[in-house]
Amino acid sequence: MVGGPPTAPPRVAFVFPGQGSQAVGMGKAFFEASPPARLIFEEADAALGFSLSRLIFDGPEAELALTANTQPAVLTVSVAAAAACAERGLQPALAAGHSLGEYSALVVAGALRFADAVRLVRKRGQFMQEAVPVGEGAMAAVLGLDVDAVEAVCADAAKGEVVEIANINSPGQTVIAGHRGAVERAVALAADRGGRKSVLLPVSAPFHCSLMAPARDRLARELEAVAVETPRVPVVRNVDGDVTRTEADVTPFLLRQVTSPVRWTDCVRRLAADGVTDFVEVGPGRVLTALVKRIVEGARTASVEDPAGLEKALAARGQT
Repeated sequence: MVGGPPTAPPRVAFVFPGQGSQAVGMGKAFFEASPPARLIFEEADAALGFSLSRLIFDGPEAELALTANTQPAVLTVSVAAAAACAERGLQPALAAGHSLGEYSALVVAGALRFADAVRLVRKRGQFMQEAVPVGEGAMAAVLGLDVDAVEAVCADAAKGEVVEIANINSPGQTVIAGHRGAVERAVALAADRGGRKSVLLPVSAPFHCSLMAPARDRLARELEAVAVETPRVPVVRNVDGDVTRTEADVTPFLLRQVTSPVRWTDCVRRLAADGVTDFVEVGPGRVLTALVKRIVEGARTASVEDPAGLEKALAARGQT
C-alpha cells in the first residue's frame, strides 16, 4: 500500500490534578478568554454562596490553602479548563483524576453535576480536616523504595499507631500517612533501608489512610443526597485502577477512596492498556504530566492550565 497503513487517531485521556496543585491566580486566563469556563466559575460561586472565584484569583494564599477551600477551587479550575477544551473540540475518550481530581473526572464524564460536586468536595475537605486534630497526623513522600519495601517499613514503624501507604504515584515514589510519630519513624526507617530520600509533606491532615474513617462516614450521608448518572466516558478510579462505567460504581468507590491509597500508577497503566496514546493534564499545575512520563515510556503528554497550554495541545493534535 502506498504510504503504508493509515495512522490510528490519537486516543486521548484527560487526567485531573488533586490538592497541592493550587496557586493564586489559577484559571483566571480561562475565565477571561472562554465563556464556557467563565460559566463554571459563576456556577461555583452560586452553588457555594460566596465568591470562590475571587479567592482563587486574588487569594490570600493562606486561605486558598485551607483544605475546605482548596478542594472546590481545584475542582472548579479543572472543570473550567475542560469546558474550554470542549469549546475547541478537545474531548477525552477516557478520564482519571488524582484523589480530589477523580471528582473532576466524574463531572466531565457526566456522572456528577458540577454544582453538586463543588458542594461535595467543600464538605469533603472540611470532613477530612476535622477527622484528625491538627498536629496529630502527617504525610511523607518516600522515594527510592518499591511498594513492598514501603509496606514493610510501615508495618515495622507502626508500633501500635497508624502509618499506611496513601499514594502510589509512580515507580519509586510512594506517599505514606498516619499518626505523626509513626510517620516520622517510617521516614527514618526508610532511610536506613536504602530509600533515596524521604520528606514530611506540608499538609494539614493524613489523607487516604484509615484515620480518615470519620470523614468517610460523614461524606456518605452527603453522597446519598446527590444524583448520579452513568458516565459518558469511562473513568479509571483510584481505589483499584479499574473502570467506572455505571452509576452504581460512582458512590461506593468515592467513599472507599477516602481511606484507601490512591493507586495512580495503576490508573495510568490502565489508561495505557486501554489504548490511550495522549495524556492531557487538565487543570492547575503539571504534577501528573511528570508522573505519567515516569509510568509510561514514550507517553505523549500535554498540560492545559491556561489558554496557551490549550493551544499547544490542539496544535500537537492538528486541531488548531
